[in-house]
Amino acid sequence: MKNELNPVDVIEKLKSKNGHIGNDLNIPEDVKKRAKKLCWEYNRTAPDDTEIRYGILKKLFGECHEMTMIEPDFNCDYGFNIHTHGLTVVNHNCVILDTSPVDIGANVFIAPGVCISCVGHAINAEQRAQAIITSKPITIGNDVWIGANSTVLGGVKIGDGSIIGAGSVVNRDIPANVIAAGVPCKVIREITEEDKIKQADIVF
Repeated sequence: MKNELNPVDVIEKLKSKNGHIGNDLNIPEDVKKRAKKLCWEYNRTAPDDTEIRYGILKKLFGECHEMTMIEPDFNCDYGFNIHTHGLTVVNHNCVILDTSPVDIGANVFIAPGVCISCVGHAINAEQRAQAIITSKPITIGNDVWIGANSTVLGGVKIGDGSIIGAGSVVNRDIPANVIAAGVPCKVIREITEEDKIKQADIVF
């Protein structure tokens, strides 16, 4: 059942770094519609509409670094909970379900088909049918690469410099400077100086 709550209070709960448990029916419809409209506009821009794209992202995101580059199609729940803090490259067909804050560090590469999802549903079927949701923030550190078709779940922190292998489900924190992959995602090994490509092997 939908309760009459102050929309401002609901938005503040959505922005909380502590996460929340709430009822999706109590989230103001206008904030959902605003994000959908801006995503729709963004996904219909031309490839060379750089300034237009950045202008839309500035309206949509809570913080948007000028070196944020996102390929269509892109979709999110609200936008105001997404914060980019440096060069951010998001490839095609990515989704960010930002029912809590999503902080993305500098020099982050997010491959096609990635889903970053703060939100979950109630485990109890009756509560799930009543639209009870859970939500926890996500933090992606600097210099992170998330491989294609991976899913990052609420409450996760990915440490600086780490790589998430394609098709992974990240449901726990990943430390800095490691390669991690799998379902669920697990650390495979540390990244070392030996992983550096030799200058002589770079042909252009």
